[in-house]
Amino acid sequence: MQAKETLSREGGGTPVVPPINPGDNSVEAFKAAVLRHLRLTLARHLRNATKHELWTATSLAVRDHVLDRYISTQKTHSEQDVRRVYYLSLEYLMGRLLNSNLHNSGLRETAVAALAQLDHELDDVCEAEHDMGLGNGGLGRLAACFLDSLATLDLPAIGYGIHYQFGLFQQAIENGHQMEKPDDWLKYGNPWEIVRPHYAQTVRLYGRMESAFDTFGNYAPRWVDTKNIEGVPYDVPIVGYGTRTVNFLRLWESKASQEFDLDIFHEGGYVEAVREKAVGETISKVLYPNDQTESGKELRLVQQYFFVACSLKDIIRRYRKRHDSWDEFPDKVAIQLNDTHPSVAILELMRVLVDEERFEWEFSWDVTRRTFAYTNHTLLPEALETWSETLFRKVLPRHLEILLEINRRFLLEEVERKWPGDEAKKHDLSMVVEGEPRHLRMAHLAVVGGHSVNGVAALHTKLLKSRLFPDFSALYPDKFNNKTNGVTPRRWLLGCNPELADLVTRTIGDGWPKNLELLRELDAYAEDSSFQEEFMQVKRANKERLCSYVSAVHGMTLDPTALFDSQIKRLHEYKRQHLNLLHILTLYRRLLQDPSFESHPRVFFFGAKAAPGYELAKTIIRAINLVAKRINDDVRIGNRLKVVFLPNYGVSVAEMVIPATDLSEQISTAGKEASGTGNMKFALNGAVTIGTLDGANVEIREEVGEENIFIFGKTVEEID
Repeated sequence: MQAKETLSREGGGTPVVPPINPGDNSVEAFKAAVLRHLRLTLARHLRNATKHELWTATSLAVRDHVLDRYISTQKTHSEQDVRRVYYLSLEYLMGRLLNSNLHNSGLRETAVAALAQLDHELDDVCEAEHDMGLGNGGLGRLAACFLDSLATLDLPAIGYGIHYQFGLFQQAIENGHQMEKPDDWLKYGNPWEIVRPHYAQTVRLYGRMESAFDTFGNYAPRWVDTKNIEGVPYDVPIVGYGTRTVNFLRLWESKASQEFDLDIFHEGGYVEAVREKAVGETISKVLYPNDQTESGKELRLVQQYFFVACSLKDIIRRYRKRHDSWDEFPDKVAIQLNDTHPSVAILELMRVLVDEERFEWEFSWDVTRRTFAYTNHTLLPEALETWSETLFRKVLPRHLEILLEINRRFLLEEVERKWPGDEAKKHDLSMVVEGEPRHLRMAHLAVVGGHSVNGVAALHTKLLKSRLFPDFSALYPDKFNNKTNGVTPRRWLLGCNPELADLVTRTIGDGWPKNLELLRELDAYAEDSSFQEEFMQVKRANKERLCSYVSAVHGMTLDPTALFDSQIKRLHEYKRQHLNLLHILTLYRRLLQDPSFESHPRVFFFGAKAAPGYELAKTIIRAINLVAKRINDDVRIGNRLKVVFLPNYGVSVAEMVIPATDLSEQISTAGKEASGTGNMKFALNGAVTIGTLDGANVEIREEVGEENIFIFGKTVEEID
């Protein structure tokens, strides 16, 4: 029976909406908030509401509570003039936020009860939410986990990125081939975001340089004939777990500075009248435009500078509200560069200090280096970002001048001092690669222009210093350090595997979501038969849930008693999905040649997207699907071996697969994977790892013991 809306009436007339009271966590208050937003925000009656509308209303009811904490948090941070962490990242793989925010704000049980009174289940409502289209792989997921942890630790922090209209792409599989379709993640709106047009920033691009001098005879070049783009910020609250701290993620959407030319429109030039608007909005249109073309490369560079320039203007605006001098800037502003994509921020801050604030170069460079820190995410030399000097001059002519001057001083002062007369060292360490055209090494800029460079796993940092940047490590021995990646247990156990989380809490208490070291207390229960039985019951329930999903998506029936073997991650040669496929073919052939061969039934799961321009990766996806069809259709094999490719892999798919997995495939070529975080998520949910001694697998082995992980393959040293 459909629940009735419980709204009071004055004089029997129009329903009167209960007043909002964010401090009231009762079921009745939450239910009233959902109904209020359905009626007054969405103009819907409960009986006519779609799942998306119910999700929106529920999210807004949660947001009412969150924003009350957000205002209090920001007020405290401002009054105390705290030092803030500013995290610059081109990606944030946030996933869905409703379930996460309910857990972190302590409102989940309230929401479950309130929606039950409205004849709806929270899990069904959560399914209506689209993953936020702001990221692709581990880089974006790490950024999202960092924001969650910073808020949970009560650390003042703001994330900055781009408000993409479309995510990477929606992956569909047609005849085994990956097909890319627009990821319109904003189709039903985003109830979590708050637009802040009064904090919009104007960014300059292109143009040319004019030589000029100030009244004291100092060089004061003018950047003229620029194209102006406006950045409008959208804020997404980041809720800390078990605390009242709410930080935020600020995302920039691009707009043309002049959106509409009315005169041209009246003259009949309808398309021309809105051309500038269309061009301006292109910048934040799509995550990672294909850079196989020159126009694609240009758009990527414009994207990077756009969000960096907007973010720095915003950071400076906030700092200058309480400070007249720049002397304390590095003491109040800590900017972390998530990979090299935002490294142009170093050049932008130098431009502001030298050109706009008119400081001496030495002071500006000191402030800049003390402000920035850089996280490296790759050991692949070909993956280190470079830009052609020609393109850089076209898009950012003044920034090119600044980079060349930084490089000149760096080589003549620091490198020459360390290695006098060594031209080979200067060549290796230069930010400019000679050639036609010359190229600019952004990773070198990030290393030189900051005070810290961190790797993301112990092995990765060791190789970073010994192989990728050995000369920089010799020049700056105290600058390099390790910060092994991590994952938030709030999403990757408490949120995605509630039954296991409940078992853990009943066994060792409820402190573990904020202190994972407490999980060591489970060691005492490893041989406990009742604990083992409950654990396997949880695993079986998760496997049945995944089986239901596969049945709905693929029409396949899977055996939940089979061994579930999963490899879900970005498709890349070094991650070696093709090696896994060769192993599957070996098992298939063995079963055909020897029907009496004893093996436990096994289901292999793949989830992966290939970059649109990465043809070999697309071919591997095609191969996986061809092998899957062959094996799954072979009646001789039956249920002994199955292969499932899960389309459109993302955070929400991972949240289903990881709790159900028995065996986690972490088989990258040793020395290629910087860290990996999927390996941690699987381990946290009780899967056994099979992998190489690469990335964080090394540290997982140290934690779980050699007898509890399957290591194979060559080490880094053996490969060399």
